[in-house]
Amino acid sequence: MKKIIPFFILLISIYWLGTMTVPSILEKRSNSVKEAAPYKVSEDALTLYQSLDFVSDLHCDALLWGRDLTQKSDFGHVDFPRMQEANVALQVFTIVSKSPRGQNMDFNKTDAQDNITLLNIVQGRPMSNWFSLINRTMYQSGKLQQFADDFEDNFIFVKSKADLENLIESRKNNKQIIGGLLGIEGAHALEGSMENLEKVYEAGVRLIGPSHFFDNELGGSAHGESGEGLTEFGRQVIHRMNELNMIIDLAHASPQMFDDILEVSTKPVVVSHTGIRAVLNSPRNLSDDQIRRVAEKGGIIGIAFFDKAVGTNEIKGIVASMKRVKNLVGIEHVALGSDYDGSVAVPFDITGLPIIVEALLQEGFTEDEIKAIMGENVKQFLLQNL
Repeated sequence: MKKIIPFFILLISIYWLGTMTVPSILEKRSNSVKEAAPYKVSEDALTLYQSLDFVSDLHCDALLWGRDLTQKSDFGHVDFPRMQEANVALQVFTIVSKSPRGQNMDFNKTDAQDNITLLNIVQGRPMSNWFSLINRTMYQSGKLQQFADDFEDNFIFVKSKADLENLIESRKNNKQIIGGLLGIEGAHALEGSMENLEKVYEAGVRLIGPSHFFDNELGGSAHGESGEGLTEFGRQVIHRMNELNMIIDLAHASPQMFDDILEVSTKPVVVSHTGIRAVLNSPRNLSDDQIRRVAEKGGIIGIAFFDKAVGTNEIKGIVASMKRVKNLVGIEHVALGSDYDGSVAVPFDITGLPIIVEALLQEGFTEDEIKAIMGENVKQFLLQNL
């Protein structure tokens, strides 16, 4: 016994030290920035950007990594102080509960080993999270609420139209007030339970992407094995989301699931972070027909910032993708969908958003069009659908 106790103390010490150092190492490797801040743009671009009253981004996975988002970090892509610095009014924070080993754009097995299990362990998150997708989801939901509380009156957790209106009104007098809307990336997080859908709604979730990188109980992923559409359980989830005014996110949906959801849903949808096949041909990206059908439904399309969505010259690809959507269906359907902190390398962190404004100006976009893209479209969509 005398030998066993020191051994366990040593193990606990090693584990504790690991939780203090390993998570930041993993995130720095996973969420790199190709050019570090501060960023320089023309005076015209900066003046226009700073004049925008509502900048918004549709997709960020920062809750996965364990950083304190109320503190400014020198790595990763998003935190609350950098949102304030960047004049960002609203960020959609999405919960990632499972990621398959060897994750790729083309083919992922449903039963592949899960990367997030080990991440939860080395982060020192509760043991109840280690092997439960719904527990991981509820934990990350709780973290956003905790961060909101810790940021006192400067962060509004947007759960309703009234919350969004409060955010809009509050920023007229104080642009340091920011907001967040909570989503889930992949409804495997529900573990096949309608009861869990109610549970996450009560926790503040207002957006769900039915699939992520692999097939699940709702149906097929664009990167999965089956290519199938909505299952019966998937239809139940979509119907209930419509009843609750939850936003449906078609990013990562298989083509058949994409079609089925557009048919079944009575509400507009979003594609939160994507590219356009006419710019980069990838199963990750939307065809022209899919773009038209999302627009016909009254939806919006967030353009992602990483190379596998928009090409190796990301800024050129971002603008080209926005222009394609604008020319096909109108500027009112274009939005930002960075995929910040989503295990991707990006050209700039959230404080670099003025770079997009400059690139859009250089491509002949008007100030009203830029205002729409940078957040006005998201604001109007949420006001109409929350």
